[in-house]
Amino acid sequence: MSSKSSFLSRLKPDSFTLALLITVAIASVLPCTGQAAVVFGDVTAIAIGLLFFLHGAKLSREAVVAGLTHWRLHLLVLCCTFVLFPILGLALKPVALTLLTPDLYVGLLFLCMLPSTVQSSIAMTAMGRGNVPAAICSASASNFLGILITPLLVSAFVVQGHAGRSSLDAVLAIVLQLLVPFLAGQVLRRWIGRWVDRHKPMLKYVDQGSILLVVYTAFSEAVAEGLWHKLSPQLLVTLGVVCCVLLAVVLGLSFWASRRLGFSREDEVTIVFCGSKKSLASGVPMAKVLFATSSLGMIILPLMLFHQIQLMVCAVLAQRFAERAD
Repeated sequence: MSSKSSFLSRLKPDSFTLALLITVAIASVLPCTGQAAVVFGDVTAIAIGLLFFLHGAKLSREAVVAGLTHWRLHLLVLCCTFVLFPILGLALKPVALTLLTPDLYVGLLFLCMLPSTVQSSIAMTAMGRGNVPAAICSASASNFLGILITPLLVSAFVVQGHAGRSSLDAVLAIVLQLLVPFLAGQVLRRWIGRWVDRHKPMLKYVDQGSILLVVYTAFSEAVAEGLWHKLSPQLLVTLGVVCCVLLAVVLGLSFWASRRLGFSREDEVTIVFCGSKKSLASGVPMAKVLFATSSLGMIILPLMLFHQIQLMVCAVLAQRFAERAD
């Protein structure tokens, strides 16, 4: 009975997912418009810069150096993240455009081009008794490279007319709004790193608050554009099924590749969790920079849904990995 309760508890939405749902509900009832939307936009831009500054300050150089020697593992994770996912997203186009709206398909394609998560990838790897130092290095490298790779992939493959900027403008905007604060955090880590490490639990609220601000402003705009008239419950369920299929294919292929290439059990756990996840923390701010505001709400919806699905599925997988290790 206790194991059943533990299994069910892992399937429950976490507090941040509930906060996302509440934010969407507030934006649906009390959307920000006019001057208030301008103010929220400015506050959100500052919060995003602070978010990536803290990401840079939190990244331990020692952990990166410790994991860099495992280049085969990192190369496989990066291929899953930036090659396998985009190929699957493009391959799904004929089916997805039949089942989903064009904006939702763009959102699905966008999530396929995002970097991996950091916190949850490392947490799931630790829970599944995997190679944690390699997970820290791999997930961090994915996020750092994603700042440059994601806008290039979006510029090359996203449906024409959805991108808010040209490819050069998009890369420049990402560099200024995300990469520069990230590098500033890395440079200043030697002075503020200990303080950041001591206050990690508190600083997670900056991460989550930034995402909630972007979600609120995006959905406020989407509601004004008639989001809930375009999105039926049936369409939402269909999107969930497509996300589940996408995750299942990536998990299956990452399992197969890690075993085929002769990785250890610990490395296999790391590859599966770092290679199958997509970052909500990086994705939502990037979407705000890359896409036109009028379609932003629909575009980030697949990412929000995929985020919850990946957390539930990977939590169950991590428990299975741990049992197998025992």
